[in-house]
Amino acid sequence: MKLLIDVLGWIGSVEVILAYGLNSYQKINSNSLLFQVLNLTGAAFLIANTVYYGAFPSAVINVIWVLIAIPAIFRIMKDNKSSLEKGQ
Repeated sequence: MKLLIDVLGWIGSVEVILAYGLNSYQKINSNSLLFQVLNLTGAAFLIANTVYYGAFPSAVINVIWVLIAIPAIFRIMKDNKSSLEKGQ
């Protein structure tokens, strides 16, 4: 179990940093689905890791990160659907 939690923690760390780096270098937009999914899954994996190790302040930050990403993903999906329906 410890190995799985460690792997999830490392994957989550890579995802969050990758999202930040790609956005900082303007390779992806913060309104992109990829950016939000990387943040959502990265934070979720980090939640598992930080709760397992009892790092609750970090867990709370990642819960908030997830709560920001979820509505953003729904908004992006809604906007994409609207654009498709308008023929854009």
